[in-house]
Amino acid sequence: MSIVIVKRVTYDYEKVKSTFCEVVDSIGQDLISKNSRVVIKPNLLMAAPPEKAIVTHPVLVRAAAEYAIDRGASVQISDSPAIGSFKKIIRESGIERALEGLPVEFKEFKTSVEVEVGEPFGRIEIAEDAVHADVVINLPKLKSHSQMLLTLGVKNLFGCIVGFAKPEWHLRTGVDRESFARLLLRIYQAVKPAVTVLDGILALEGRGPSKGGRPKHIGVLIGSADAVAVDIVVCKMLGVEPDNLLTNRMAKAMGLFPSEIRLEGDLPAVRDFRLPEITPLVFGPPLFHGLIRRHLVQRPVTDKRLCKECGDCQRYCPASAIGRDGERIAFDYDKCIRCYCCIEVCPHGAIRAEETLLGRIMRKIAQIK
Repeated sequence: MSIVIVKRVTYDYEKVKSTFCEVVDSIGQDLISKNSRVVIKPNLLMAAPPEKAIVTHPVLVRAAAEYAIDRGASVQISDSPAIGSFKKIIRESGIERALEGLPVEFKEFKTSVEVEVGEPFGRIEIAEDAVHADVVINLPKLKSHSQMLLTLGVKNLFGCIVGFAKPEWHLRTGVDRESFARLLLRIYQAVKPAVTVLDGILALEGRGPSKGGRPKHIGVLIGSADAVAVDIVVCKMLGVEPDNLLTNRMAKAMGLFPSEIRLEGDLPAVRDFRLPEITPLVFGPPLFHGLIRRHLVQRPVTDKRLCKECGDCQRYCPASAIGRDGERIAFDYDKCIRCYCCIEVCPHGAIRAEETLLGRIMRKIAQIK
């Protein structure tokens, strides 16, 4: 049985710290021992202030750090951001200022070690600091996600894949979202976070997980030793069938789905949380899948009013599917694998996922039996 604690809180530091302590102590008060090495893994996607709801709030990061320090541990704050300078993210997120005076190390994941994660992936490279830590504290942010619907506890640990290995994995799993979800769970099993506390006080809805999304106040922290259980509870809070989140569905197939969840606390019913529309990447007769994928399914498009031609999407695209048409960004939909990394890394919120009108019509026809 997995225990999940839900607390209704604001970003008042004392309340957040008290909640964090309650969650961790419920797992075991000896979880963090003296002289242990603790790695705290927040969501540090890109440089953004806390009010944008793109990164884990600095108040929660400080609460986790103080908890570990008070128990005699050495503390490291780490992530491998999708784009931009780690130091800039720490500064602009407010985390550097919030932890000022505490004996913590801010260290970007840079080096990897090979870890055997099982079929079908075999040995994969994961951040050395995360693999060798005595304790990993997982601090995800509740955000919508244009590829995976939501980015929660399990998905947050994809940040333990270093640098440009992340888009390489997107390319390797291609259009198979179930394969990518299975990869995320294998990383979760390898990193083995001791505790997951999700920042759902100010969440991100709509075209997440970055600047295309919109902050939404929910006012909860949700914590457990089981990140899958946290993700299931978040789905229930949002009125989403848990199996609609692919990491949950794959967790069930892999035997990682908790048989029972004991919920402690008041879980709000949030029924107006805007989620991205996740459409099939192929449909209809297999003979036409190539044509359909190239021209009819959901695709990334650029809002020319917001695009600053910075080229970040082009540099990060794992499939090399983004180029230039004169001075404008142009997508090669033959190459595009619909991983939506471009949406994730765009610093201006200028890219969105959109299904063509003809695609919607054809998909509806294909669904008619």
